Amino acid sequence: MFNKRLQALQTDFQNSWQKLNLDAQLAELHSLEQAAAEPELWLNPERAKSVHTALARQTTETEPWVLLKTQLDDLGELLALDQGDLTTELDAQLTTLEQTYQDLKKSLRFTGPYDQNDAILRITAGVGGTEAMDWAGMLERMYLRFAERHHFKTTCLERTTGEEAGIKTAVYELSGPHAYGLLKSEHGVHRLVRLSPFNADNLRQTSFALVEILPVITTDDAVQLNDKDLRIDVYHSGGHGGQSVNTTNSAVRITHLPTGTVVAIQNERSQQQNKAKALEILRGKLAQMQQEQHAASINELRAGESAKWGQQIRNYVLQPYKLVKDTRTKHESTDPDAVLDGKLDDFIDAYLDSPH
Repeated sequence: MFNKRLQALQTDFQNSWQKLNLDAQLAELHSLEQAAAEPELWLNPERAKSVHTALARQTTETEPWVLLKTQLDDLGELLALDQGDLTTELDAQLTTLEQTYQDLKKSLRFTGPYDQNDAILRITAGVGGTEAMDWAGMLERMYLRFAERHHFKTTCLERTTGEEAGIKTAVYELSGPHAYGLLKSEHGVHRLVRLSPFNADNLRQTSFALVEILPVITTDDAVQLNDKDLRIDVYHSGGHGGQSVNTTNSAVRITHLPTGTVVAIQNERSQQQNKAKALEILRGKLAQMQQEQHAASINELRAGESAKWGQQIRNYVLQPYKLVKDTRTKHESTDPDAVLDGKLDDFIDAYLDSPH
């Protein structure tokens, strides 16, 4: 029985190794390690940063598979030597390796062109004033808690607070393994039903917020932008960055004319930094639209057809009962407090494991 379990695990592991093309990934890792060791690398800081970022990511993604391969090989050797004295210990080790493999196998679901990329999270309050802005603020906290649980690095790019509570809009960059692949299921409208804390009659209130999840695309290779399709406006920034921000035209607004897509960034200290970040987000928005519209290229995108304020993807009901339900997968939870505290993995797993 033990031998069959080990053989089955080794076979499944080898199939997954081939599907992920890990031999090629390890060759790429070796090349990155050689590039990172070159003394002249830091003569070009941008390239150095790119190499070290790619090295860290490739190491993170391949290291667990290499470790499991070593452990499986070691277990096979121990089994060949065992005379029966280590059966219980070997069985416990095999059970641990089986669970490790099941956890690692989840990475096989990330087959999209941008699933390995970092993600841009944009939250926008719907109509409804303070109630909607408070709901957007609750979603902001939910995703920041999720990012914390997954050890993602979070960088605030833009944030506008509500007059009384919550936020009007917030934009974050989330960096970590498969950040976009994990969070892409959250893209859409989120609906809240609860007793409103903002009116004297404490009436039941329905609020909406739009969550956009965009892949971070730092180069023009994947999404090529033509200068003639862009209108770039600069204006006085009202955000963070010290006194000089408000006395220079550092904020940047970029409009993609064919689709009418607009991105504005003002949090960075210089106009050049804001422009680079705005272009990065614009590429992500166009890539997202391309996937939604099943377009062969961004030149085929149609204006006004990106997922906006259509049908909600998830309902969060706090009154008269407690339930969070995804309208696409039908997955649900009767513990909305836990969900709003960032426990989204079950909803994400249900989406990734379903045909969509």
